[in-house]
Amino acid sequence: MTAFVHLAPAVHAARIRRGGLKASGEPRGVYLFPVLPSYPLTHQWLRELARRPGPRGLVAVHVRLPDDAPVTVGRYGDRSPEATTAAGAAGRIRGLGDGALGWEVFLPRAVAPAEVRRIRAVRQVAGWRYFPGAHGTAPCVCAGCVQPGTYGSRRLRERRPHPLDGPAPASRVLRERLERAEARGDTAALCATLRWYELRRRGPVERLASLAEHPDAGVRRRLAWSVAGWSTPGADALLRTLAGDADAEVRENVAASIAYRRTPAAGALLADLARDPSAAVREAVVDGLVEREETALLAVLARDPAAAVRETVAALADDLLREAPPTEDREAAAPTEGRAAATPSATAGPPSGPTGS
Repeated sequence: MTAFVHLAPAVHAARIRRGGLKASGEPRGVYLFPVLPSYPLTHQWLRELARRPGPRGLVAVHVRLPDDAPVTVGRYGDRSPEATTAAGAAGRIRGLGDGALGWEVFLPRAVAPAEVRRIRAVRQVAGWRYFPGAHGTAPCVCAGCVQPGTYGSRRLRERRPHPLDGPAPASRVLRERLERAEARGDTAALCATLRWYELRRRGPVERLASLAEHPDAGVRRRLAWSVAGWSTPGADALLRTLAGDADAEVRENVAASIAYRRTPAAGALLADLARDPSAAVREAVVDGLVEREETALLAVLARDPAAAVRETVAALADDLLREAPPTEDREAAAPTEGRAAATPSATAGPPSGPTGS
């Protein structure tokens, strides 16, 4: 017989005594770890499991299995764990020494009540958090690793600010940086400051509106990304002004940045940009139309003169169009390079210069 430990919420202790441990998460089963001479190694998953949502407090459920019981063994995240026996898995992990951190055993069946030998309290401070070896390693504070709103995230980001993902400086500091950059004519500093506005998701729209007329197209492109996530009044009007920019890349940035903007004005602006004379702009519109399930416009773009636009629609909206009911008069709305270029307007083509909303 081979001894293993299973970690379970303390509130389930009585139920486990009566009915054993149920297998879940096919094809994995019941998590187990062999009993080793080292207490920290045997209970290494305690702190990581304690971080997860659910009842507080864990207990150690001691289980004895026949030596030839089939199990799988491997390091967490291993998509192809090794199939072996209970005795073989215990021997494999025992031979790893300290290298056994992060390893786990799964029994692909339920544990019978007779196989549960005892249930005892355990010290909740044993084990690693996040990943084995994380202790003493500086945590990554990028937006992908530290989600805003999670426990301790604000304090961590303030203590170790990320050079790209913030937290962003205060609004007063950003306004001062804008004024200095404009006074010097430093477009690189302007773009860097506007990027911080993108992370703050709010700001003085009237202060940034004048940048829609900036002579540098790079500043206008960055401005589109900066205000696309704001719910501040006036943001939609500023985006419409940028959508009428003479530079196609500015209009393309507007189309890409408002794909997930949930306002009626953004939806209408996206529909207008779907008829833009630039194929790159129409291609950027597709993602937002898919998000809104605008099948009529997607069907038009599926027959676009530009092959890149048609390929993007096929890649992103093929299933959506297949399920959509047929609509009439789609051909009349189909954009063509020649027609759009011949009849520019505030919504159907690039104007001769920036326009207001």
